[in-house]
Amino acid sequence: MTAHPTHPSPLVHARIAGLLYLIIIVFGIFSEVFVRGSLIVTGDAAATVTNILASEWMFRIGFAADAIMLLSDVAIAVLFYVLLKPVSRLLSLAAAAFRMTQAAVLGINLLNYYAALLLLNDSGSTAAFETDQLHALVMLFLDMHRHGYDIGLIFFGLSSLILGHLIVRSKYFPGIFGWGLIAAATVYLAGSFARFLVPEYASRIEPAYVVPFITESSFCLWLLIKGVRNRP
Repeated sequence: MTAHPTHPSPLVHARIAGLLYLIIIVFGIFSEVFVRGSLIVTGDAAATVTNILASEWMFRIGFAADAIMLLSDVAIAVLFYVLLKPVSRLLSLAAAAFRMTQAAVLGINLLNYYAALLLLNDSGSTAAFETDQLHALVMLFLDMHRHGYDIGLIFFGLSSLILGHLIVRSKYFPGIFGWGLIAAATVYLAGSFARFLVPEYASRIEPAYVVPFITESSFCLWLLIKGVRNRP
């Protein structure tokens, strides 16, 4: 009797992708809103340093939350490739490659985030700096982390654009999620390029980020509850 290997069904893949999507959303919001949003005071280096030193454990948890989010991003890139390669193997591979590149960029960018803590805790190599200079360096690294995040979102925007196109073409998920991801990709790309090309207008795009939040949260719930509509 010949044994045939069994593979997880598309429904299992979809449910795992939904769980990973939930981790990405929850951990991403936690690190951006509840950690950086509460500790970093824009334009006030002294207040930011005071907040970080007073809640160093929270600052470190923010690092861990981002790392978990990026690990989940790599895994979900593979799952979406497996789910959507029947539609187009080449485009599915491209979407996965762009998403993994985003994870790599943001992973390296975490060094800018952690550098702020290294500066504040390393009394040896930073002894040559005055207090104001040290605080300015901390803010510089945090600002570099913010810009690095936008570089990562360029690759994520391209991945979402391709993923949305694949979902519209497929019959596995409602097409509205595909169009929603295309709209979300447009917001990501516009916001990231505005940060570097016309930074004075970047804040005007921030309200539009509600589009990616609604789209990705809805798609996450669909994956968790319904999975796939038709078997690939």
